[in-house]
Amino acid sequence: MSNARLFVSVDDLAAQVRDGTRLAVPKDLAGAPMAAVRALIRSGVRDLDLVTVPTNGWATDWLVGAGAVRSVETSGVSLGEFGGAPRFNAAVKQGTIALKDATCPAIYAALQAGEKGQPFVPLRGVIGSDVEAHRDDWKVVPNPFAEEGQDLVLLLPAIRPEVSLFHARRADRHGNVYVGLQRELTVMAHASERTLVTVEEIVDGDLMAAEESAAGCIPALYISAIAEAKKGAWPLGFLDMYGNDEAHLADYAKLARSDEGFAGYMDREVFGVRQRADA
Repeated sequence: MSNARLFVSVDDLAAQVRDGTRLAVPKDLAGAPMAAVRALIRSGVRDLDLVTVPTNGWATDWLVGAGAVRSVETSGVSLGEFGGAPRFNAAVKQGTIALKDATCPAIYAALQAGEKGQPFVPLRGVIGSDVEAHRDDWKVVPNPFAEEGQDLVLLLPAIRPEVSLFHARRADRHGNVYVGLQRELTVMAHASERTLVTVEEIVDGDLMAAEESAAGCIPALYISAIAEAKKGAWPLGFLDMYGNDEAHLADYAKLARSDEGFAGYMDREVFGVRQRADA
């Protein structure tokens, strides 16, 4: 039996993200939801508290540059081989967004705590670091199980996103989403109140009924809405389906160094896309 109510347009998917949402997005190589990010920017959403799992680049830079973001919790934001993330870097320097610096193990551990319904999770590796020193919400406490001497642990509050947003290979008409080896997407879905997904294709059958696909699926129970978006990660590549649009990415990295260049890119590639579709 299909679940037709799950399936919406990309714009309707983005409209489910409200102002002030704590929004989680995955690293660029794990299913960057770029079609949905365009729709989010067009929607005019504001004051997002962005969580990157554990790093991100292009989606964060677009959303920050568009004025949609209030804070970013991350272990790194860059455009990879194309250099720093210019809109993110400018916002941090200007103090227009709050930055919660973290590490990859810290993001994953806190998200897993959210997945399990735990209020916090212990971690050790960043005690005494500059990262720990600038996180008022992290607590260093004595290890209650230490047998002798001073033994400390760091407690991280669980990360429980209100919404997780990512792109995946396919979904079936029951609402099951195949993510394959990108298991952090499953953790995101488990930890979040709601999960919004764009997919390359929607297929017949039941992905949870076959052993070879079920192990790589997120069951429909954890999925709030799905939108079909072919090449939905573009201009980034996606798994083995298509590669990076290198010329386009290089063009953005150059244009986004200035406010005017970024605004021109948004007019052409985000707002102009909607205008052409409506013509």
